[in-house]
Amino acid sequence: MERSYAAGKWPARAILCHLADCEVVFAFRFRQALAEPRHVIQPFDQDAWARVYSSPDLSGVAAIDAFSAVRHWNLALLKDLPPAVLSKPVTHPERGSMTFKVLLETMAGHDLNHLRQLDAIAAAAA
Repeated sequence: MERSYAAGKWPARAILCHLADCEVVFAFRFRQALAEPRHVIQPFDQDAWARVYSSPDLSGVAAIDAFSAVRHWNLALLKDLPPAVLSKPVTHPERGSMTFKVLLETMAGHDLNHLRQLDAIAAAAA
């Protein structure tokens, strides 16, 4: 859990905690974007959030459980949305204007990148 895939990169535990945190962030962003016209997304500093990931109370198992629960909750919300919602405009202060669909695609690809990092860590340990 304390190995990383490259020097200076997060270890596996931090990646898992980050995935759990980001799923919560996406849950909040989705719900705000659906509820508000032209929602402006609140960015966050992932490295600042990661400073607490070394706490022994933040285990990989707890992070996986949290990610899984919130991902299922998000999918339940998203699966029956009317297609028109996908074109709803949102703004990210650092990335500019986008649609709800782009926000959704960002979530869908985010975990895949980190899963590749975890695969690299596992392969190096084997």
